[in-house]
Formats: sequence, structure tokens, C-alpha cells
Amino acid sequence: MALQSMTGFARQEGTSGRYRWAWELRSVNGKGFDLRLRLPSGLERLEAEVRRLASEQFSRGNLQATLSVSAGESRFEAVLNQEALAAVLAMRDQLGGLIDPAPLRLDTLLGVRGLVEFREAEESEEAMAARDASILEGVRVALHDLRQMRQGEGRALEQILLDHVATIERLTQVVERDPSRAPQEIAVRLAAQIALLTDGTAGLDRDRLHAEAALLATKADLREEVDRLKAHVAAARELLSKGGPVGRKLDFLAQEFNRESNTICSKSNAAAVTTAGIELKVVIDQFREQVQNLE
Repeated sequence: MALQSMTGFARQEGTSGRYRWAWELRSVNGKGFDLRLRLPSGLERLEAEVRRLASEQFSRGNLQATLSVSAGESRFEAVLNQEALAAVLAMRDQLGGLIDPAPLRLDTLLGVRGLVEFREAEESEEAMAARDASILEGVRVALHDLRQMRQGEGRALEQILLDHVATIERLTQVVERDPSRAPQEIAVRLAAQIALLTDGTAGLDRDRLHAEAALLATKADLREEVDRLKAHVAAARELLSKGGPVGRKLDFLAQEFNRESNTICSKSNAAAVTTAGIELKVVIDQFREQVQNLE
């Protein structure tokens, strides 16, 4: 399964009968999945299905989906007020002996207020159902296009993150191989420091010196931190190869990476190890920043 970023854009438009519709989808980073849906008045019935379709495609990100619908040339129909017409005809019959009994003309009837009303023709149920189906198919395509864009950015992020993981692995090896971690090296540095403090006049108990060096080496031992960093590197690569919505898990690993690098810096007894620890912190920050963009 491919990785996805949480940023993307898609637009899809189409027509159904005399209606033209357009979907615009915009996605940005988010802790969870939040769909903000804007539908024209009268189309609220589509909301549940749109939400279902979106949740099938995405698990994280703030998604804004906007639907616009416009109608083409309006169609009007004449509606005859049957009650008003019956009243007019009844009045004509009542006045038959007083006025000209000639048949009523159409233009005369049209002049009677309220007798004929012109209004926009209502769509048939079949036409409305076809329009709704067209709009829903449009959002399916738009969601697919958005997913494709997010996956394209996900592939680019995957390579960036793999490069960061490789750098973390290299710096871990620098720490692991540094000679300053050996008890013998610690003993040499400790002897030099004591000689400097005593100006070389006091004799040194070599056994005691080596015992103190061993104790310092134990306190400064980075074996556990190095092993955990190696395990986290392997876990990060496995998640990146697995794909899918792994952003939260990678963010947790970034925190663990940072914890180990902090410990290395605090335990370090050599400039080379401290430098590697600081470089680790920098690349781990870069790793975590990019992970924030992943679903």
C-alpha cells in the first residue's frame, strides 16, 4: 500500500440535464480525519453518502469539499387557477342578460389577475435522481484524483524519509565505533587528568585507576542507546515499505529517536560522540517534520 501525504487538491465538474455542477476538494494536514462539506441549499440529502465515500479513501487530514450547482436556461409553465376560472364563468352566466354573451377571449382571461400564474417548471423525480447520481459520481472521481495526488506526494516523502533514516543509521555507527567508549581509552584520559591535577608528584594506584575507569565506562556506556537506535531504524524502514496510514507510528519512532540522541549527548565523554549526537538531533528533527505530512 502506498504512502499518502495529507495535502492535495482535486476538481471535477460535469452536467446533468440543464444543471452544471463542480466539486473542489482541498486537503491539508490534520491529527485525525475532518471533512468540512459545503453543499448548496436543497442538496443536504447527499451529505451522508459523500462522507461515507470520503472516509473510505482517507483516514487523516483536514478535507474541505465544496459543491457548486448552477442551472441553465429556466423553463416556465402556465398554471391555471381552476377555482378562479370557475368563478369567472359563473359570473358570466349570472350577467348573461345584462352584457354581451360573446365567448370569453384568451387575452381577456389572461388579463384577469390570479387566473393564470407563470412559474419555473419543476424537474421530474427522474431528472432530479439523475442529477444526484451524476454529482455523486463526480465526487467519487474527485476523491480518487485527490488520493492519487496525495500518493504522488507520499512517494516523494518516502524517499526523503528513507534518506533521513540512512543518515541516522550512519551516525549511529559513528557513535558505536568511536574508540572513546572503550574502558582502556577512558583509563588513559583519566590518568592524564589525574597527572595534571597532581602535577605528576603523587603515585597512582593502577588497579584503582582501572576500577574507576571501568565504573565511568559503565556509566557512559551507550550500548543500549545504540541498540535501540538500530531497532528503530529497522522499524522505520519496515513501516515505510509497508505503506498505508503509518504517519502516527513514524511520529512515535521520531520521538524515540530523539530520546536516544538526547541520552547519547548527555552520556558522551568525547567530542566526536557529542558531535554525532548533535547531528542525530538535527536529522531526527528533519525526519519528524516530514513525518507530520504523512497520513
